Amino acid sequence: VQLVESGGGSVQSGGSLSVSCTPSELLSSDMCIGWFRQVEGNEREGVAVIDSDDDAFYAASVKGRFTISRDSAKNEFSLQMNSLKPEDTGMYYCTAGICRLLRRLTEDPVGYWGQGTQVTVST
Repeated sequence: VQLVESGGGSVQSGGSLSVSCTPSELLSSDMCIGWFRQVEGNEREGVAVIDSDDDAFYAASVKGRFTISRDSAKNEFSLQMNSLKPEDTGMYYCTAGICRLLRRLTEDPVGYWGQGTQVTVST
């Protein structure tokens, strides 16, 4: 499975951005799509995940500000990021993996990853 990401960019604190991810094929029902982010020098952390029932799971740091969604007609997944903070800055990666792990915002060691897209929030 190939994951093609788009979106991201730069915004001032309090602003909004969105990132999107399009898998090259339909995913099985036991697979989830998620967004992880990484700041240089730090480990990658889970941000948001959506499962085949469209149930969403969020990191505490983004809950209430970020929304993950699916457009089934386009087989596209999006992460809408509002009220952005400088600490949201990082490389955002789309991943597809087993839901048993992703729902816990844990990486699937054999999951699929996009190339990453940069999000920068300035003060």
